[in-house]
Amino acid sequence: MLFEHVFANAKRDPSRVLFIDDRGQTTAEQFAKMVAGFSMLFRSQTTQPRIGLFLPTTTAFAASFYGALVAGKTVVPINFLLGKKEIAHIIKDSGIDTIVSAPPLIDRIKGLPIKLIDLSTLPTSAPEGMTMPPLPTPAASDLAVIMYTSGTSGLPKGVMLTYGNLAADAQSAIDHAQLKGEHKFLGVLPLFHSTGMLATLLAPTQLGAMVLYQARFSPVGMLQAIRDHKLSLLVAVPSMYGAVARLKSAGPDDLAHVYAVISGGEPLPGNIREAFLAKFGKPIMEGYGLTETIGPISFNVPGRHKPGSVGQIVPGATIKLIDDNGNEAPQGQDGEVWMKGAMIMVGYNNLPKETAEALTPDGFFKSGDLGHLDADGYLYITGRKKDLIIVAGEKAVPREIEEILLTHPSLAHAAVIGKKDPSRGEVVVAFVVPKEGETVKPDELREHCRAGGLVQWKIPREVFVATELPMSPTGKVLKRVLAEQLAKQPT
Repeated sequence: MLFEHVFANAKRDPSRVLFIDDRGQTTAEQFAKMVAGFSMLFRSQTTQPRIGLFLPTTTAFAASFYGALVAGKTVVPINFLLGKKEIAHIIKDSGIDTIVSAPPLIDRIKGLPIKLIDLSTLPTSAPEGMTMPPLPTPAASDLAVIMYTSGTSGLPKGVMLTYGNLAADAQSAIDHAQLKGEHKFLGVLPLFHSTGMLATLLAPTQLGAMVLYQARFSPVGMLQAIRDHKLSLLVAVPSMYGAVARLKSAGPDDLAHVYAVISGGEPLPGNIREAFLAKFGKPIMEGYGLTETIGPISFNVPGRHKPGSVGQIVPGATIKLIDDNGNEAPQGQDGEVWMKGAMIMVGYNNLPKETAEALTPDGFFKSGDLGHLDADGYLYITGRKKDLIIVAGEKAVPREIEEILLTHPSLAHAAVIGKKDPSRGEVVVAFVVPKEGETVKPDELREHCRAGGLVQWKIPREVFVATELPMSPTGKVLKRVLAEQLAKQPT
């Protein structure tokens, strides 16, 4: 269902190069042997049903992922941008006792209650005469991945995804975009994210297509890879496309062989969309999906593309838009996006209440996002019901940041909202009220957040010191009013 494609690719065309990364090329046969070797290693290292991956975007991540599945393990990919507090929560919540990593990332998890498998200490090739391990026979309903995303409490929550979820969305994306095995994929997104995993691991492996991985994003490096390897399928976040479009040496010839430029992970700003089109003559195909859908539920494709929309719904999925009264919104009017299909998660790990709130009895997932459909079935996402702030594809929870701010001894109140940003989608902005007789400086509060364990992208870009915050009669901060105040600030 998933790992079978690895061995089918090796049998069909063993010498074909399927993976390229900073360490070189890997053929289909070599990759299958890596997967088999990792599966035997993981079986011998842990008896737990789940195993963590703490790795950059490389062939080693791909081989570890499939190796874990062949070993009968559920994969827990861990975002290496998280702080130790969040990583420790993931370890405890998922029940893993072993993490696969490599330098320099391995230094970030030292001291945590976990066994480490350091890939840099292992042989670079499978031993001669190694036999293929017996393959498990998982059911579609068996758990393949627990992917952690930010929760309302500020701690990540585990999205439980089955073999059927992953296989269904990969096939839906392939059918929707008419992808072929001849395509060459760019893999520059983190594989611990749903967009990266679906679009640059599951889909190309299912197709038997080549993918080039870059562990670190560089606009020059990304463009050079597209040129040198004639990559035809690009998947990235808007800020990456914006950076490439600003390169003076770039032009239409660089992307002449590209089939599709797909954007996900965060809303696509209009200025980036237009600048990229003007620079390269190629439209960016915006898509929409969540961790709970393991990738796109809709996206634009060549021949079916409307700028400003996130495309039409993929095969096998349905959506409906629900207004504030619980009724389906008329066409063209905004409602909360509810979605249904074989790609929808089975629930949140150890969170039955949140699962029941997110999934309806008839199988619809409530996304929390607002949007509308046009007459041609193109979906437009217009906002979010919740307060999550998306910073370059990463989710920041206001409550978590507010709680850190309020540990400062001089603060009485704090409220955090998102501010639109042309390069990162959004940035974090804080409004604070000092205690009577106290004074605070923005830089001091940013340093306080850093000392409190917030990662850089969660630290407020701007801090506004006020004498009071707008409150409702019940004492709730009116963030809508703060957003209006922010919009009036000079740029």
